Amino acid sequence: MSLTSPLAGTQHSFQGLMAEDTPPMSDTGCSAPNDVFGAADRAGDYIEEDAALIAPIQPRLRSKTTGNTTEGPAQIALPLPADALKTSPGSGASASTMAIASDLASTSVLFTSPTGLAIASHSTTLGKATAGFRGALARLGLPVGPGAAELGDRRCQELRTTHETTVRQATWTRAVSVLVNNPKGGTGKTPTALLLGGVLAAIRGGSVAILEVSDDPGALNFRAEGSPLLGLGELVCDVDQVATAGCLAGYTAPQTSFASVIGSTGRRDRLTGESVVAVSNVIDDFYSIRVMDSGNVPTSSAFRGAVSVSDVLVIPVMNAGDSVLEAIQLLEELRAEGGPSAELANRAIAIRLTDGRPENDAVREEVERLLSQAGVSALHEIPYDSHIAERGQLTLSRLNPATRDAFVAAAASVVRSLQTAVSAASTQNRKA
Repeated sequence: MSLTSPLAGTQHSFQGLMAEDTPPMSDTGCSAPNDVFGAADRAGDYIEEDAALIAPIQPRLRSKTTGNTTEGPAQIALPLPADALKTSPGSGASASTMAIASDLASTSVLFTSPTGLAIASHSTTLGKATAGFRGALARLGLPVGPGAAELGDRRCQELRTTHETTVRQATWTRAVSVLVNNPKGGTGKTPTALLLGGVLAAIRGGSVAILEVSDDPGALNFRAEGSPLLGLGELVCDVDQVATAGCLAGYTAPQTSFASVIGSTGRRDRLTGESVVAVSNVIDDFYSIRVMDSGNVPTSSAFRGAVSVSDVLVIPVMNAGDSVLEAIQLLEELRAEGGPSAELANRAIAIRLTDGRPENDAVREEVERLLSQAGVSALHEIPYDSHIAERGQLTLSRLNPATRDAFVAAAASVVRSLQTAVSAASTQNRKA
C-alpha cells in the first residue's frame, strides 16, 4: 500500500544521506535539515555496538521558553498543531487532545502543573538552607536561605514526587496495556520495556507484567533478572490450563522491581497474533498493567495481535535518521488503518535514549521537529547510563538517579495516556 504524507519529501531527502560516509561530528546548528542525519548515523545501533566503552556525554537541552542550555535528563514537551485543541462533535479527538495538552503543561521546564499553576511548597520558596556552606551558616542560627543549587534540587525532588504520585494513584476499570515498538532494530525496545515496566511496578507495588510479543525469541529474557525454567513458549502451549495467579507465576521471572517478566527461555514456535491475544487475556486476569516488548516487523501476525490489545504506544528512538523515519512510517500506517490503531498512534509517546557517543545539536533538534510534526504527544530524554549500555541483565536499583527520574517522568506520561484511553473507550461503549 502506498502512503502519502507531509513527511514523504523529508524521508526521500534522507534516503541518500543514509548511505553516505558519516562526516565528523561538529556544531552544525546552521545546517539545512537534509544535511543533518548523515552525521547522526554514528548513533547507529543501540544494542550491537559496544557503547559501554565510550565516555558518556550528558545530553544538552535547550529551553523553548528561555533559550538557555541545560544539562541532564528532561522531558521535551512537543508543540501541538495549531488546530490541536479544536474539537467537533463526533470527532473522537477531544479526549486524547485534551490529555495531551494536560501532559505538556504538567511537564514544563517551569515545573507547572496540569492546571497551569506552578508547583511550589515551603521547601522551595521558604525556609533556611540545609546544604553546603549556606546550610552550615543556617545551622548556626543565621537567616540564610537556600542557594540556587539547593532550590533546583528541591524542585527536582518535588517534580519527582509529583510524577510518582501520578503513577501510584492512577486507577482503571480494567487491565491496561503498553506496546513498546520501533520497526528499526537496535533502538532500545527491550531496555525501555523492562525499565518502564519496572518503574511502574516499583512505584505501584507490583501487578505489572512485561511480555515478549516478537515473532521469534528476543532479548527480553536475557536482559531481565533471573533464569526462569518456563517462559512464553510454554505459556502459549498451556494458556488454556492457566486458571490461577499461582499457576501463571510459574511462567514468569520475578524482578527486584516487583515486575514479572514473561520472555522466551529457548527456541519456540513463531508467535502468532492469536497467541498474543490469548496470552494477553490470561495476563490481564491477574495483572493490572501489561507492557509488551515487540519485534521489528510491523506487518507480522504477532505485531498485529499486539496492536489489537494495546492502549498506549511507546516509541524508543535514537538520534539517528533511520530510527526516527521508521517510527514515523509506523505512525502513518497505524493512522491509515483508522479506528483503534489510529487512536494508538495519536497517543504515541517517544523515549529518546542516549548511548554515550557524540551527538550533534542539529540532529537532536531535527529529531524533535520530525516527531512533533508526526503528532507524537511527548518526547522523554533518557540520559546515558552505563548499566543500560553494558547489554546485560537490567536491575532498576543500579540505574543512575537521573536515569530513574527520567523513566519515572515517562511513566507518568504513560499513565495519563492510559487513563485517557480507558476513559475514551468507556465513553464509546456507553454511547454504543
